Amino acid sequence: MQESSSLTGRVCMVTGATSGIGRAVSSQLASMGATVVMVSNHAAAGESVAKEVVEESGNSSVEFLPVELSSLDSVRKLASTFRAKHDKLHIMINNAAVVKAARSITLDGLEEVFQVNYLSHFLLTLLLLDILKRSAPSRILSVVSSIHTHIDIDDLQEEKHYDAVRSYGKSKTALILFTYELSRRLKGTGVNVNCVHPGAVRTHLGDHGGGLAGLGIMLIRPFVMSPEKAARALVYDATSVELEQTTGKYFFKDKIKESSGQSRNEELARRLWDASTRLSGLSKIRLDIGESPSD
Repeated sequence: MQESSSLTGRVCMVTGATSGIGRAVSSQLASMGATVVMVSNHAAAGESVAKEVVEESGNSSVEFLPVELSSLDSVRKLASTFRAKHDKLHIMINNAAVVKAARSITLDGLEEVFQVNYLSHFLLTLLLLDILKRSAPSRILSVVSSIHTHIDIDDLQEEKHYDAVRSYGKSKTALILFTYELSRRLKGTGVNVNCVHPGAVRTHLGDHGGGLAGLGIMLIRPFVMSPEKAARALVYDATSVELEQTTGKYFFKDKIKESSGQSRNEELARRLWDASTRLSGLSKIRLDIGESPSD
């Protein structure tokens, strides 16, 4: 497993960067010389965590940008702020996620887990896509899960029945479908798009999940890998010279695996893409996204 030896001059963005895997990934990327933009909703702690990463890595090119992924306006503001500061983006890691015991609705009128874990990352990625293309070779890596459950395209907001595990899994299935579809649309651009299931990781993801899902996460936490160990596989997937031509793949840690049948359904991926552009407001904005091969 061989990472890039140096990322000097490379700009990386990591969401969910102030704790768990995101923090560990940020520190490891910074230690390799990258300029690291740490993104999180924990604004109060963000600056101090970024300073800790600077101290750990010996790299001063680390900054923090706040975002509320439960707000599409906040995502748009993040994209604008990033664009004002940077004209390059070589590695984008979509990592932030939540688990909710009960169904909750954001100010945008959307189910929160779907919006935070998937739709806001869809929006942020596409708002920065022109920079990623200009920076090619570049990579987009989304953190997913083995719990990628069934998606009902006609009930993306879980209005019929809400279940915490199913909602979380659905959001991860959406990210996998997005990975495959975006990879098809970006063929030949030099932007690689992959996703990774890092394995069972000791994080704070389930702290506010409540119910059986949150209890289960807390019970297994002492027996799973550390964020630092999990982050090494993510950093490999995001930087390895061995994967320079690899796109549209699902990784388990550092190995390519096959995701669920539904997550590989191209028609469903196109339908989800269309629904996502509408829900995120991107259908009103002209973007050079390309077309799916079968469009």
